[in-house]
Amino acid sequence: MLDRAGLDRGVLIQPAPYGTDTRALMNALQAMGDRVRGIAVANADITDEQLAALNQAGVRGLRFIEMLDPTSGRRYAGSIGIDVLQQLAPRMKRLGWQAHLWAKAQDCPRIFDEIHHLDLPIVFDHMGQFDVKAGVEGAAFQGFLKLLETGQVWTKLSLCRVSAKPDDYADVRAFHEALLDTRPDRLLWGSDWPFVRMGAASPDVGMLLDTFQGWAKSPERIKQILVDNPAELFGF
Repeated sequence: MLDRAGLDRGVLIQPAPYGTDTRALMNALQAMGDRVRGIAVANADITDEQLAALNQAGVRGLRFIEMLDPTSGRRYAGSIGIDVLQQLAPRMKRLGWQAHLWAKAQDCPRIFDEIHHLDLPIVFDHMGQFDVKAGVEGAAFQGFLKLLETGQVWTKLSLCRVSAKPDDYADVRAFHEALLDTRPDRLLWGSDWPFVRMGAASPDVGMLLDTFQGWAKSPERIKQILVDNPAELFGF
């Protein structure tokens, strides 16, 4: 995918269906070497030796999920919540790691209040997982922008998980621009490849990248988000 999109580097995020089984992630990191970094999933009982092995392979953080599966009302199978983050945070900090979280925009301020004292970079998935229907001026999205302003929070510009118009993503452009105007130094571009659970609705990575570049407007901003920001956060 990186080669097809013309990208030199990337970050692989462990999807929830894999649970805490990091073998596929580790194999990919070992195969691609310094070209990629990884974000894994772990339970609180992971050993220091296992964390060290992940770090050596290129893992730079762990992912936690506070989203509920609408079909069950429970967390998605294989996902780990912030209760485990609270337990793992001291060891993550010693490794210089970060916490990635998937949660709805209206829940992000509460989550931030519960974990900001852990003193880890916090990366919220999918532009904060806002509700398009609530609009840019909606309380949840405005609250999310305030989190970005703290400097401790980052987010991924991944259009396909928030837009209802995959033909051009026009319904989320105003949100995208608001994020760019707030803290461009805390934004990461994300394709969300390999589009878990999206099936036939999976987007084209090239189109996602072209859309981002068109909306970012300037070569300097494109470089900041595609090159400089991930280099700072992931240690490329």
